[in-house]
Amino acid sequence: MTATAVLFMALTGAQPAMAHSVLVSSDPAKDSSLASAPAAVTLVFNEPLDRGFTELAVLGPDGTSHWEGGKPVITGEKLSAPLRALGSTGVYTVKYRVVSADGHPVSGSVPFTLTAAGPGTAAAPKVLDEAAAADDSVPVWPWIAGSALVALAGAFVARRIAKP
Repeated sequence: MTATAVLFMALTGAQPAMAHSVLVSSDPAKDSSLASAPAAVTLVFNEPLDRGFTELAVLGPDGTSHWEGGKPVITGEKLSAPLRALGSTGVYTVKYRVVSADGHPVSGSVPFTLTAAGPGTAAAPKVLDEAAAADDSVPVWPWIAGSALVALAGAFVARRIAKP
């Protein structure tokens, strides 16, 4: 009887594993050496990716210059982005952050080496346009109005409960 109880508790207490996305392959391959620059980078994961909050950057040998040539695109389990024509020789690093199908963020990097210099120049640094940032931000008033409505509803319910 005791063995049955222990077995039952072990089986019912087991929780299903929540698997996160795992990078399966990349193009260019991790730690590869290339004589000519690729036109794009592609990362392949073990499961389809969530389309929200995806980030992909390709940093140059100086560690700060950006070489991605457009926004990342997710197609099932693939994440890709075009590249600008690469410049100086050295190690380029593809940095990524994706959201797994289970909702958890996963990040990592894939370095590759360019052995022959290309004609490209890094993307211009992004300048924050305060007017554009203000237009893209969420206004505060809906949050204040929503909070006031919740407070009023709570007061109404409290009064109804308090009446004999």
